[in-house]
Amino acid sequence: MSLASRPALLFLATSLALLSSCADRSHRIIVSVPEQRMAVFKKEQLLATFPISTSRFALGDIPGSNGTPLGRLEIAEKIGAGQPMGMKFKSRRPTGEIVPVNAPGRDPIVTRILWLKGKERWNANAYSRYIYIHGTPEEARLGTPASFGCVRMASRDIVWLFNTVGKGCQVDISTQPLAVVARRRS
Repeated sequence: MSLASRPALLFLATSLALLSSCADRSHRIIVSVPEQRMAVFKKEQLLATFPISTSRFALGDIPGSNGTPLGRLEIAEKIGAGQPMGMKFKSRRPTGEIVPVNAPGRDPIVTRILWLKGKERWNANAYSRYIYIHGTPEEARLGTPASFGCVRMASRDIVWLFNTVGKGCQVDISTQPLAVVARRRS
């Protein structure tokens, strides 16, 4: 190896190490569709559980289905840092409108967005379908299937989750109970 190529190789190795360190490998999120609950782990320790809502239409990743994709996904983008609770988002941008909890007839994306990317062939469309974990003003409907494909959470819960996990965090969405999925090793 020539001396001229060593700095380039060192730069590449350092860059790859930095990029891989950006991925959150210490946290894991499990979503149980039948229980309509989410569990958040750090390594093997349970940190919190939350009521959530998945799709009221279907399970799956077919474009146009409004289905919640199943399987292993990861957090690809985090959107909304510093925004107030209830901030309405349109096309992933804050609108300036604050939507109160359980506002009649209101169902926008609020507070924070964790944009998911599928890691398996059966959920490969999740990112292009704009599947998120996000806040909802319809908090009275949490614990029941009520979304258009995303995983909905209460605003205070999505703020905690947003501040706790990083990009690259593994998300498992399953038709099994939390206890069954949690036993599986990542």
